[in-house]
Amino acid sequence: MRYKKLIIYTDGGARGNPGPAGVGVVIYDMNKIVVQKLGEYIGEQTNNQAEYKALILGLVRAKTLGADEVECYLDSELVVKQMQGKYRVKNAKLKPLYAEVVELVKYFEQISYAHVVREKNEEADRLVNEAIDGETG
Repeated sequence: MRYKKLIIYTDGGARGNPGPAGVGVVIYDMNKIVVQKLGEYIGEQTNNQAEYKALILGLVRAKTLGADEVECYLDSELVVKQMQGKYRVKNAKLKPLYAEVVELVKYFEQISYAHVVREKNEEADRLVNEAIDGETG
């Protein structure tokens, strides 16, 4: 099934910075019906690396689902501002992740990024914690 537009909520987190990290992604269609939920443990990462990896996972899935347009909601203001071009990416470990997102963006006709408060991103946050808990027990 192809989707004209998908809405993606992502979250990444690390316990410790760096520390055991996970990503969570919830993808909705235009009617706010859940298309897919993803949670993955990603090893030792920083919070910002995890936030980028969550966005990458969401965009890869949106591409696979054939979306033309994507709205991305992240609780990382840093990543949102970097993707909007308002902040430069200075951290050497984030530069390749940023470059990967920039490459993925080319697959979509339209993409937007918005900051969302943690309370509006609870499901993605839950998936992050489940992924880390499942791995670190």
